[in-house]
Amino acid sequence: MSLKNVYITHTNCITPLGFDVAGNVQAVAGGVTGISHQQDSNLLPEAFYASVIDTAALNTAFAKLSQAEHTRLEKMMLLALQPVIAASGVALNNRTVLILSTTKGNITALKSNEPLPDGAYLQGLAKNVANFFGFATEPIVVSNACVSSIMAVSVAKRLVQSGLYDNVFIIGGDEVSEFVVSGFNSFKAMSPVPCKPYSANREGVTLGEAAAAALVTINNQNAKAVIVGDSSINDANHISGPSRTGEGLYRSIGSALQEAGVTASQIDYISAHGTATPFNDEMEAIAFNRHNLENVPVNSFKGYYGHTLGASGLLETVIGLESMAQGKVFASLGYDEPGVSQPINVVSKNKDREINYMLKTASGFGGCNTAVVFQKIK
Repeated sequence: MSLKNVYITHTNCITPLGFDVAGNVQAVAGGVTGISHQQDSNLLPEAFYASVIDTAALNTAFAKLSQAEHTRLEKMMLLALQPVIAASGVALNNRTVLILSTTKGNITALKSNEPLPDGAYLQGLAKNVANFFGFATEPIVVSNACVSSIMAVSVAKRLVQSGLYDNVFIIGGDEVSEFVVSGFNSFKAMSPVPCKPYSANREGVTLGEAAAAALVTINNQNAKAVIVGDSSINDANHISGPSRTGEGLYRSIGSALQEAGVTASQIDYISAHGTATPFNDEMEAIAFNRHNLENVPVNSFKGYYGHTLGASGLLETVIGLESMAQGKVFASLGYDEPGVSQPINVVSKNKDREINYMLKTASGFGGCNTAVVFQKIK
Protein backbone atom coordinates (compact mmCIF):
# COMPACT_ATOMS: atom_id res chain seq x y z
CA MET A 1 0.00 0.00 0.00
CA SER A 2 1.48 3.36 -0.99
CA LEU A 3 1.59 6.11 1.61
CA LYS A 4 -0.58 9.18 1.14
CA ASN A 5 0.98 12.40 -0.11
CA VAL A 6 1.78 15.02 2.53
CA TYR A 7 2.05 18.69 1.62
CA ILE A 8 3.58 21.80 3.12
CA THR A 9 1.31 24.74 2.40
CA HIS A 10 1.18 28.02 4.31
CA THR A 11 4.39 29.41 5.87
CA ASN A 12 5.58 32.46 7.77
CA CYS A 13 8.61 33.77 9.64
CA ILE A 14 9.59 36.45 12.14
CA THR A 15 13.24 37.49 11.81
CA PRO A 16 15.49 40.56 11.99
CA LEU A 17 14.95 40.90 8.22
CA GLY A 18 11.18 41.16 8.41
CA PHE A 19 7.97 39.88 9.90
CA ASP A 20 6.67 38.04 6.83
CA VAL A 21 8.01 35.74 4.13
CA ALA A 22 7.89 38.31 1.33
CA GLY A 23 9.98 40.82 3.26
CA ASN A 24 12.53 38.19 4.17
CA VAL A 25 12.88 36.92 0.61
CA GLN A 26 13.26 40.46 -0.69
CA ALA A 27 16.05 41.11 1.83
CA VAL A 28 17.83 37.83 1.06
CA ALA A 29 17.58 38.44 -2.69
CA GLY A 30 19.13 41.88 -2.12
CA GLY A 31 22.03 40.48 -0.11
CA VAL A 32 20.86 42.16 3.10
CA THR A 33 21.98 40.60 6.37
CA GLY A 34 20.28 40.72 9.74
CA ILE A 35 23.64 40.36 11.49
CA SER A 36 24.88 43.46 13.30
CA HIS A 37 27.30 44.48 16.04
CA GLN A 38 25.70 43.96 19.44
CA GLN A 39 26.68 45.79 22.61
CA ASP A 40 24.46 44.28 25.29
CA SER A 41 26.13 43.59 28.62
CA ASN A 42 23.08 41.55 29.65
CA LEU A 43 24.15 38.98 27.05
CA LEU A 44 27.94 39.29 27.04
CA PRO A 45 30.35 41.81 28.63
CA GLU A 46 32.11 42.47 25.33
CA ALA A 47 30.55 43.40 21.98
CA PHE A 48 29.76 40.61 19.54
CA TYR A 49 28.02 39.98 16.22
CA ALA A 50 24.53 38.47 16.18
CA SER A 51 21.23 38.65 14.31
CA VAL A 52 18.72 40.04 16.80
CA ILE A 53 15.09 41.09 16.35
CA ASP A 54 14.32 44.66 17.40
CA THR A 55 12.36 44.29 20.64
CA ALA A 56 10.42 47.54 20.22
CA ALA A 57 9.27 46.49 16.74
CA LEU A 58 8.34 43.06 18.07
CA ASN A 59 6.27 44.55 20.91
CA THR A 60 4.53 46.96 18.54
CA ALA A 61 3.61 44.17 16.16
CA PHE A 62 2.43 41.91 18.96
CA ALA A 63 0.28 44.64 20.51
CA LYS A 64 -1.85 44.53 17.34
CA LEU A 65 -2.43 40.83 17.94
CA SER A 66 -2.95 40.74 21.71
CA GLN A 67 -2.58 42.74 24.92
CA ALA A 68 -1.90 39.60 26.98
CA GLU A 69 1.38 39.10 28.83
CA HIS A 70 3.82 36.81 27.03
CA THR A 71 7.56 36.26 26.97
CA ARG A 72 9.61 37.67 24.12
CA LEU A 73 9.99 34.21 22.54
CA GLU A 74 6.26 33.54 22.82
CA LYS A 75 5.53 36.83 21.05
CA MET A 76 7.84 35.78 18.21
CA MET A 77 6.14 32.40 17.95
CA LEU A 78 2.58 33.70 18.16
CA LEU A 79 3.25 36.36 15.53
CA ALA A 80 4.75 33.75 13.21
CA LEU A 81 1.95 31.23 13.62
CA GLN A 82 -1.12 33.48 13.59
CA PRO A 83 -1.09 34.31 9.84
CA VAL A 84 -0.54 30.65 8.96
CA ILE A 85 -3.57 29.53 10.96
CA ALA A 86 -5.69 32.41 9.67
CA ALA A 87 -4.80 31.90 6.00
CA SER A 88 -5.26 28.14 6.11
CA GLY A 89 -8.82 28.16 7.37
CA VAL A 90 -8.12 24.85 9.10
CA ALA A 91 -10.35 23.98 12.06
CA LEU A 92 -8.36 23.43 15.26
CA ASN A 93 -10.26 20.26 16.11
CA ASN A 94 -9.15 16.74 17.04
CA ARG A 95 -7.79 16.16 13.51
CA THR A 96 -5.33 19.03 13.92
CA VAL A 97 -2.31 19.30 16.21
CA LEU A 98 0.47 21.76 17.02
CA ILE A 99 4.15 20.82 17.11
CA LEU A 100 6.41 23.25 18.92
CA SER A 101 10.11 22.92 18.15
CA THR A 102 12.91 24.72 19.95
CA THR A 103 16.36 24.15 21.39
CA LYS A 104 16.20 26.27 24.54
CA GLY A 105 12.65 27.63 24.75
CA ASN A 106 12.03 30.21 27.46
CA ILE A 107 15.52 29.79 28.87
CA THR A 108 15.55 33.43 30.06
CA ALA A 109 12.94 32.50 32.68
CA LEU A 110 15.72 30.79 34.65
CA LYS A 111 17.22 34.21 35.46
CA SER A 112 14.28 35.08 37.68
CA ASN A 113 14.39 34.51 41.43
CA GLU A 114 10.67 33.82 41.34
CA PRO A 115 9.23 30.31 41.08
CA LEU A 116 9.48 29.09 37.50
CA PRO A 117 6.36 29.74 35.40
CA ASP A 118 4.84 26.88 33.45
CA GLY A 119 6.21 28.41 30.26
CA ALA A 120 9.77 27.81 31.45
CA TYR A 121 9.17 24.13 30.71
CA LEU A 122 8.97 23.14 27.06
CA GLN A 123 5.56 21.51 27.40
CA GLY A 124 4.35 24.60 29.25
CA LEU A 125 5.61 26.81 26.43
CA ALA A 126 3.83 24.60 23.91
CA LYS A 127 0.60 24.79 25.91
CA ASN A 128 0.86 28.57 26.12
CA VAL A 129 1.02 28.77 22.32
CA ALA A 130 -1.65 26.12 21.74
CA ASN A 131 -4.05 27.68 24.27
CA PHE A 132 -3.65 31.12 22.70
CA PHE A 133 -5.16 29.81 19.47
CA GLY A 134 -7.54 27.29 21.02
CA PHE A 135 -6.17 23.98 19.75
CA ALA A 136 -8.40 21.11 20.85
CA THR A 137 -5.51 18.64 21.07
CA GLU A 138 -2.47 18.41 23.32
CA PRO A 139 0.58 20.02 21.67
CA ILE A 140 3.68 17.99 20.80
CA VAL A 141 7.23 19.16 21.58
CA VAL A 142 10.20 18.33 19.35
CA SER A 143 13.46 19.47 20.93
CA ASN A 144 16.59 17.92 19.47
CA ALA A 145 19.32 20.56 19.36
CA CYS A 146 19.66 22.41 16.07
CA VAL A 147 17.67 19.94 13.95
CA SER A 148 14.54 20.56 16.03
CA SER A 149 12.30 22.39 13.57
CA ILE A 150 13.25 20.45 10.44
CA MET A 151 12.80 17.25 12.44
CA ALA A 152 9.36 18.63 13.35
CA VAL A 153 8.58 18.62 9.61
CA SER A 154 9.54 14.93 9.52
CA VAL A 155 7.40 14.14 12.55
CA ALA A 156 4.47 16.08 11.09
CA LYS A 157 4.73 14.17 7.81
CA ARG A 158 4.63 10.85 9.63
CA LEU A 159 1.72 11.88 11.85
CA VAL A 160 -0.31 12.72 8.74
CA GLN A 161 0.75 9.57 6.87
CA SER A 162 -0.20 7.43 9.86
CA GLY A 163 -3.72 8.86 9.84
CA LEU A 164 -3.49 10.29 13.35
CA TYR A 165 -3.99 13.84 12.09
CA ASP A 166 -4.95 15.58 8.87
CA ASN A 167 -3.22 18.86 9.70
CA VAL A 168 -0.11 19.66 11.71
CA PHE A 169 0.89 23.23 12.46
CA ILE A 170 4.58 23.66 13.25
CA ILE A 171 6.12 26.56 15.12
CA GLY A 172 9.87 26.71 15.64
CA GLY A 173 11.71 29.39 17.55
CA ASP A 174 14.74 30.34 19.61
CA GLU A 175 16.12 33.64 20.84
CA VAL A 176 19.57 35.02 21.51
CA SER A 177 19.97 34.69 25.27
CA GLU A 178 22.73 35.02 27.83
CA PHE A 179 22.73 31.24 28.26
CA VAL A 180 23.24 30.57 24.55
CA VAL A 181 25.74 33.37 23.94
CA SER A 182 27.89 32.49 26.96
CA GLY A 183 27.79 28.82 25.99
CA PHE A 184 29.06 29.33 22.46
CA ASN A 185 31.53 31.92 23.70
CA SER A 186 32.96 29.39 26.15
CA PHE A 187 33.62 27.08 23.19
CA LYS A 188 35.49 29.98 21.58
CA ALA A 189 33.28 29.24 18.57
CA MET A 190 31.86 32.74 18.02
CA SER A 191 33.20 34.66 15.04
CA PRO A 192 34.61 38.18 15.59
CA VAL A 193 33.06 39.08 12.21
CA PRO A 194 29.79 38.04 10.52
CA CYS A 195 29.98 34.32 9.72
CA LYS A 196 31.22 33.02 6.37
CA PRO A 197 29.92 29.49 5.78
CA TYR A 198 32.21 27.20 3.73
CA SER A 199 34.77 29.99 3.28
CA ALA A 200 38.48 29.53 3.82
CA ASN A 201 38.29 32.83 5.73
CA ARG A 202 35.58 31.83 8.19
CA GLU A 203 36.22 32.41 11.88
CA GLY A 204 33.29 30.70 13.55
CA VAL A 205 29.57 30.86 14.19
CA THR A 206 27.31 33.91 14.43
CA LEU A 207 24.20 33.48 16.57
CA GLY A 208 20.72 34.61 15.61
CA GLU A 209 17.07 34.41 16.57
CA ALA A 210 13.86 33.79 14.68
CA ALA A 211 10.51 32.07 14.66
CA ALA A 212 9.13 30.18 11.67
CA ALA A 213 5.78 28.49 11.11
CA ALA A 214 4.27 26.12 8.57
CA LEU A 215 1.28 23.89 7.94
CA VAL A 216 1.86 20.25 7.01
CA THR A 217 -1.32 18.68 5.73
CA ILE A 218 -3.08 16.01 3.72
CA ASN A 219 -4.81 18.77 1.72
CA ASN A 220 -2.97 19.88 -1.43
CA GLN A 221 -4.78 23.23 -1.74
CA ASN A 222 -2.22 26.10 -1.75
CA ALA A 223 0.58 23.53 -1.51
CA LYS A 224 4.14 24.79 -1.86
CA ALA A 225 5.64 21.31 -2.10
CA VAL A 226 5.18 17.61 -1.39
CA ILE A 227 7.30 16.22 1.44
CA VAL A 228 8.49 13.07 -0.29
CA GLY A 229 11.28 11.76 1.93
CA ASP A 230 12.77 12.29 5.37
CA SER A 231 15.25 10.73 7.75
CA SER A 232 16.96 11.52 11.05
CA ILE A 233 20.01 9.53 12.09
CA ASN A 234 22.29 10.18 15.05
CA ASP A 235 25.99 9.42 14.72
CA ALA A 236 26.62 9.82 18.49
CA ASN A 237 30.09 11.12 17.67
CA HIS A 238 30.51 13.80 20.34
CA ILE A 239 28.42 16.06 22.56
CA SER A 240 29.20 19.09 20.37
CA GLY A 241 31.23 17.84 17.40
CA PRO A 242 29.91 16.08 14.27
CA SER A 243 31.25 12.87 12.83
CA ARG A 244 34.44 13.54 10.90
CA THR A 245 33.21 11.25 8.12
CA GLY A 246 29.74 12.79 8.00
CA GLU A 247 28.29 9.37 8.75
CA GLY A 248 25.05 10.49 10.38
CA LEU A 249 24.28 13.08 7.71
CA TYR A 250 25.32 10.69 4.94
CA ARG A 251 22.91 8.03 6.17
CA SER A 252 20.13 10.57 6.75
CA ILE A 253 20.43 11.83 3.17
CA GLY A 254 20.55 8.30 1.79
CA SER A 255 17.45 7.21 3.67
CA ALA A 256 15.52 10.35 2.69
CA LEU A 257 16.43 9.91 -0.97
CA GLN A 258 15.40 6.26 -0.87
CA GLU A 259 11.99 7.05 0.59
CA ALA A 260 11.52 9.86 -1.93
CA GLY A 261 12.32 7.44 -4.74
CA VAL A 262 14.87 9.79 -6.30
CA THR A 263 18.58 9.62 -6.96
CA ALA A 264 21.20 12.18 -6.04
CA SER A 265 21.31 13.26 -9.70
CA GLN A 266 17.70 14.46 -9.44
CA ILE A 267 18.36 16.88 -6.57
CA ASP A 268 18.41 20.43 -7.95
CA TYR A 269 19.30 22.40 -4.83
CA ILE A 270 20.56 21.82 -1.29
CA SER A 271 19.69 24.16 1.56
CA ALA A 272 22.40 23.08 3.98
CA HIS A 273 23.21 23.77 7.62
CA GLY A 274 26.47 25.67 7.04
CA THR A 275 27.33 27.05 10.48
CA ALA A 276 30.76 28.38 9.36
CA THR A 277 32.60 26.20 11.88
CA PRO A 278 35.43 24.05 10.49
CA PHE A 279 34.07 20.71 11.67
CA ASN A 280 30.47 21.31 10.51
CA ASP A 281 31.34 22.67 7.08
CA GLU A 282 33.89 19.93 6.45
CA MET A 283 31.54 17.19 7.60
CA GLU A 284 28.79 18.40 5.27
CA ALA A 285 31.16 18.60 2.30
CA ILE A 286 32.25 15.01 2.95
CA ALA A 287 28.66 13.74 3.30
CA PHE A 288 27.57 15.49 0.09
CA ASN A 289 30.51 14.07 -1.82
CA ARG A 290 29.80 10.57 -0.57
CA HIS A 291 26.40 10.91 -2.27
CA ASN A 292 27.85 12.47 -5.46
CA LEU A 293 26.07 15.73 -4.66
CA GLU A 294 29.18 17.89 -5.03
CA ASN A 295 27.89 19.62 -8.20
CA VAL A 296 24.44 20.48 -6.84
CA PRO A 297 24.04 24.18 -5.93
CA VAL A 298 24.24 24.49 -2.15
CA ASN A 299 23.88 27.44 0.17
CA SER A 300 23.68 28.35 3.82
CA PHE A 301 21.39 31.10 5.08
CA LYS A 302 23.47 31.64 8.23
CA GLY A 303 25.14 34.68 6.63
CA TYR A 304 21.72 36.37 6.59
CA TYR A 305 20.23 35.15 9.86
CA GLY A 306 23.07 33.78 11.93
CA HIS A 307 22.53 30.41 13.55
CA THR A 308 18.99 30.50 14.91
CA LEU A 309 19.41 27.13 16.68
CA GLY A 310 16.19 25.10 16.75
CA ALA A 311 14.42 27.56 14.45
CA SER A 312 17.03 27.33 11.69
CA GLY A 313 15.79 24.21 9.89
CA LEU A 314 12.24 25.45 9.39
CA LEU A 315 13.26 29.06 8.70
CA GLU A 316 15.66 27.90 5.99
CA THR A 317 13.00 25.57 4.60
CA VAL A 318 10.56 28.48 4.35
CA ILE A 319 13.08 30.54 2.35
CA GLY A 320 14.14 27.47 0.36
CA LEU A 321 10.55 26.81 -0.70
CA GLU A 322 10.43 30.35 -2.07
CA SER A 323 13.58 29.55 -4.05
CA MET A 324 11.75 26.56 -5.47
CA ALA A 325 8.67 28.64 -6.33
CA GLN A 326 10.68 31.45 -7.95
CA GLY A 327 13.17 29.20 -9.74
CA LYS A 328 16.11 30.98 -8.17
CA VAL A 329 18.91 30.06 -5.75
CA PHE A 330 20.27 32.74 -3.46
CA ALA A 331 23.91 33.48 -2.76
CA SER A 332 25.48 31.95 0.32
CA LEU A 333 26.32 35.27 1.97
CA GLY A 334 29.90 35.57 3.20
CA TYR A 335 31.32 32.91 0.90
CA ASP A 336 34.41 33.96 -1.04
CA GLU A 337 36.83 31.08 -1.53
CA PRO A 338 36.58 27.33 -0.84
CA GLY A 339 37.32 26.34 2.74
CA VAL A 340 36.56 22.61 2.74
CA SER A 341 38.69 19.70 1.54
CA GLN A 342 35.97 18.21 -0.69
CA PRO A 343 34.50 20.15 -3.64
CA ILE A 344 30.97 21.50 -3.25
CA ASN A 345 29.05 23.91 -5.46
CA VAL A 346 28.48 26.83 -3.08
CA VAL A 347 26.21 29.49 -4.61
CA SER A 348 28.28 32.68 -4.79
CA LYS A 349 25.65 34.88 -6.45
CA ASN A 350 21.91 34.74 -7.11
CA LYS A 351 21.05 32.76 -10.20
CA ASP A 352 18.05 31.24 -11.92
CA ARG A 353 17.60 27.52 -11.37
CA GLU A 354 14.68 25.20 -12.03
CA ILE A 355 14.14 23.35 -8.76
CA ASN A 356 12.00 20.24 -8.88
CA TYR A 357 13.62 18.56 -5.86
CA MET A 358 15.10 20.39 -2.88
CA LEU A 359 17.14 18.69 -0.17
CA LYS A 360 17.15 20.36 3.23
CA THR A 361 19.76 19.18 5.73
CA ALA A 362 20.61 20.07 9.32
CA SER A 363 22.94 18.77 12.01
CA GLY A 364 23.32 19.51 15.68
CA PHE A 365 24.92 18.83 19.03
CA GLY A 366 24.86 15.27 20.25
CA GLY A 367 25.31 13.90 16.73
CA CYS A 368 21.78 14.54 15.45
CA ASN A 369 21.19 14.89 11.70
CA THR A 370 18.06 15.35 9.60
CA ALA A 371 17.45 15.37 5.84
CA VAL A 372 14.15 16.12 4.11
CA VAL A 373 13.37 16.02 0.39
CA PHE A 374 10.72 18.37 -1.04
CA GLN A 375 9.20 17.99 -4.50
CA LYS A 376 7.80 20.94 -6.44
CA ILE A 377 4.09 20.90 -7.26
CA LYS A 378 3.70 20.66 -11.03
